[in-house]
Amino acid sequence: MRIFRQKTNNTCSKKTLSNAIIRYNPNYKEGLTEALVLERIREQATNKMIDTTFKTKKQIIFENTFTYFNLIFLVLAVLLCLVSSYKNLTFLPVIIANTGIAIYQEIRSKKILDKLSVLNTTKVTVVRNGLESKINIEELVLDDVVLLEMGQQIPADGVVLAGKLQVNEALLTGEADEITKEVDDCLMSGSFIVSGSAYVRLDKVGADSYISQLTVKAKKMGEGEQSEMIASLNQLIKWVGILIVPLGIMLFSQSHFFNGNTIKESIIAMEAALIGMIPEGLYLLTTIALAMSAARLAKQRVLLHNMKSIETLARVNVLCVDKTGTITENQMSVQKLVIARNEQAREKEQIIDELISDYAKAMTNDNITMQAIKETFTKYSKNKALSVLPFSSIQKFSSVTFSDGVYVLGAPEMVLRDRFLTYSSEFSHYTQQGYRVLVFGSYQGNLKEATLEEEVVPLAYLLLTNPIRKEAPATFAYFEKQGVTIKVISGDNPQTVSSVALEAGIAHADKYVDASQLAEEDYPEAVEKYTVFGRVKPEEKKKFIQLLRKKNTVAMTGDGVNDILAMKEADCSIAMASGNEATIQAAQVALLDSDFSKMPKIVAEGRRVVNNIERSASLFLVKNIFSFLLSVFSVLFALTYPLEPSQITLISLFTIGLPSFLLALEENKKRIEGRFIFNVIEKAIPGGLTAMAVVGTLVVGGAILNLNKTDISTASTMLLTAVGFLVLYKICCPLNRFRKQIILLCVAGILFSILFLHKLFSLSAISPVSILLLLLLFCVADSLFKQFTHTIEKYSRLKNDRKKRTMGEWVKALFWKQSKEKI
Repeated sequence: MRIFRQKTNNTCSKKTLSNAIIRYNPNYKEGLTEALVLERIREQATNKMIDTTFKTKKQIIFENTFTYFNLIFLVLAVLLCLVSSYKNLTFLPVIIANTGIAIYQEIRSKKILDKLSVLNTTKVTVVRNGLESKINIEELVLDDVVLLEMGQQIPADGVVLAGKLQVNEALLTGEADEITKEVDDCLMSGSFIVSGSAYVRLDKVGADSYISQLTVKAKKMGEGEQSEMIASLNQLIKWVGILIVPLGIMLFSQSHFFNGNTIKESIIAMEAALIGMIPEGLYLLTTIALAMSAARLAKQRVLLHNMKSIETLARVNVLCVDKTGTITENQMSVQKLVIARNEQAREKEQIIDELISDYAKAMTNDNITMQAIKETFTKYSKNKALSVLPFSSIQKFSSVTFSDGVYVLGAPEMVLRDRFLTYSSEFSHYTQQGYRVLVFGSYQGNLKEATLEEEVVPLAYLLLTNPIRKEAPATFAYFEKQGVTIKVISGDNPQTVSSVALEAGIAHADKYVDASQLAEEDYPEAVEKYTVFGRVKPEEKKKFIQLLRKKNTVAMTGDGVNDILAMKEADCSIAMASGNEATIQAAQVALLDSDFSKMPKIVAEGRRVVNNIERSASLFLVKNIFSFLLSVFSVLFALTYPLEPSQITLISLFTIGLPSFLLALEENKKRIEGRFIFNVIEKAIPGGLTAMAVVGTLVVGGAILNLNKTDISTASTMLLTAVGFLVLYKICCPLNRFRKQIILLCVAGILFSILFLHKLFSLSAISPVSILLLLLLFCVADSLFKQFTHTIEKYSRLKNDRKKRTMGEWVKALFWKQSKEKI
């Protein structure tokens, strides 16, 4: 074994680990010894990767505890303690519970996802002490010798010791071209192997590898990447966080310095207003709902690399799928061998089986097509292969050179080229029947590179099939019912793919096109017009996804290295675990059982979460809108905020917190429409305005009628509770058994608190005048809420109508409606 220092020409990377580390160059058949491996572990020269997928437990606890709003609540709690108003600390148990639940749920989800990640850890073949064995990629050490084959992602930077590879570095460089790597060539971690196999010595491992450096940058750049829902909530919380500080100062100053209230009374009034404005449970509800969804899906063997993908999948209206592994099983079998109709084929008809057998024997067993051919053709001769060109997903053929000539196997269009139409009558009818056709032919020249310049004479046609997945028709029927358009993008013959797609029940699958015949300027029209795309190269697949994303939310499934470029472009990428490792790592969602029938469950889970959070968020915003408007009203008209923090806690608990959490558990398969924040605000405005109008009237009326503060405070609490239930009832419509039970539970909770916990929540008996005013304003609240709701819904309909009409048509429609209303 040769030993060399770090700074020699044998290393591919300029950056060094340490000048003190001794480097080794073992023979690829022997590898490192166990003693050297232990030495590397002591030196921490291992391939332990940077974890960007999950937070640590410390990070989860820290991020959920030390938040901006927890700091605000801590300050508010200290102020209440200073003025000895301990009963108004009732919001603290809710905040502590919120934080505790958030930490518990996130850690619980992390454990489930970590367990799945361990079970599905990528393994690689390593050579140590002259023996080959499979180990986890994180157990590799510097200077280890590994055997890399087609479909694998390169685990660390390395140098080729023996063998030959075709590598795609698209994930690192963005270039889709396949690069040939031979002995002494350098390999970059993160790129993936398209074909071939080779023994590789690892030159840079762990944090020093190229992919780790790239990952650190990607993590910094990707921290701001959020779903629309989370981004909307963050914006809302950001603005609330900015507003509450100056508003709190103004409320305290106005109450203490202008209205002459005591410091204690001023602090209590100010805190009630601020607590009402903080949507403390909304972000928690969202986090818990997403974490629970991730955990539920994990139990069904669906691994989410990013919780954002739950929402994205729920919004998808275009789903792009490949034929193999999605519509069909990830298996293939040779159904028939058809001899070509030409003189050369007739001469070799007796030895065709031997030729194909020898050809298959010379090729590596690195894809399902070659596996099927190897299983079928086993009639070997003594003919030895002189050279081999492995299959290329770009060129779509492979070749083997024997002493008697060069033989090629591949897609008819790519192998026959200009003479395709000459021979197409011999196999086109098989394509129409759904067979995948491969041409086995004799190349009339020498072939050293993957470029066919001379003629290929076909000797035989291999007819292969993939069985359609049993669950595929039902799955595609579900998506059609849900208004999701299916696009089939495959590297196979378009007629074959179309036939298979029709059998699987994909709508409009008879509309197919050969992508190799399309000019780039035809792509925009083609993605709109066609359902099935055949003979698609990886770069073309990527462009199709980019074009579809301009008007749609696009998800893409894949299981092969040729899918990765396009999957990276999609809004959400789904990988089949039966595919290769690189695809699984590149995807946001991995179906660990490779069961495509789970897709409807994932979409349904996303819709349940987003729709329920949207509905619950409007409950929170009613309180926030009311508190903000009443605070501004109090400052402008020099009035004291009428409620206490404990009363706000009571209202929040039974009209917002408890019902929103329970409603988030309900099934909800409704398709998501519109933007999250606008949908939430539209539902919340009627309740917020109603609450502000009636409570504002109560405060002004109380001042005119000289009602005492406790009367106004208790009556305001009752009035707000009533408005809260009006909003809850509206959101729960149409009522079902589960929703009725939620409303009854919340009513029971309120009644119990009023009867037995009235001192805790600062509730007292009120005067007959206050009762009369309360009943009158409740009737007004009911009418106002209905009117505000009707107005907002009418505005929403007109807004949606305007999108579908020209300005003139919309104005005419609006004028006509107004004229009819006047009549």
